[in-house]
Amino acid sequence: MKIQGIIAASLLLAGASAANAVEITVLSTQATEQGSRELLPLFEKATGNTVKIVYTGTLDAKKRIAAGEAFDVLIMASPDIDGFLADGTLAPGSRVDIAKSGVGVGVKAGAPKPDISTTEAFKKSLLAAKSIGYSTGPSGVYVLGLFDRLGIADQVKPKLKQTPTGVFVGTITASGEVEIGIQQVSEMSQYPGVDYVGALPADIQRMTVFSSGIAAKAKEPAAGKALVKYLTSPDAGLAFKKRGMEPG
Repeated sequence: MKIQGIIAASLLLAGASAANAVEITVLSTQATEQGSRELLPLFEKATGNTVKIVYTGTLDAKKRIAAGEAFDVLIMASPDIDGFLADGTLAPGSRVDIAKSGVGVGVKAGAPKPDISTTEAFKKSLLAAKSIGYSTGPSGVYVLGLFDRLGIADQVKPKLKQTPTGVFVGTITASGEVEIGIQQVSEMSQYPGVDYVGALPADIQRMTVFSSGIAAKAKEPAAGKALVKYLTSPDAGLAFKKRGMEPG
């Protein structure tokens, strides 16, 4: 079934119509952004509800929450969701896993692609690179630890450039500001002006689960749950698979 085939089903899940449509506010980090951008218009068409969503970096999302920004649904890495469940920001039992993403590598379009086929090849490519871009999000935290485990942290440190929260590593990769960019597969593989090299070798790969939670003070909790159900339906999962993610 094509993704469009879930429109009728979504009407049943949400129980909404144009007559009682609501606005659902969502705060989301960017790993699931491209899949969500494909799916949300279908959800809106099906239910009559509108979705007001902010896509931003992990650090900025946390700052917004600390400042008291209101939202119905939060989407970010599962450890952060668990933390917000623990402190009462999210409603108990509301975590739902949406999709998983590994870490991938990209270069400026047309540039030579480094060898990342094995851990040793990846290590050599990093040492040979003039510059390396990474993020402030989960992939960035992971690769810094990985560089240390590979024994190259001191050697690559002068080459590293971290993007500000909310800025894709693809930005500085496509511009040629960095020779190699490293970020979630779902973000790096889709970025305009970037040639995607591939995912990290299996023995050093890190899968991050991106999950949702309903705010404890959500204005529209029922509609928020319907949106999450929509985003985790088998057919909606096709949109995430197209971006290199694994649904659920």
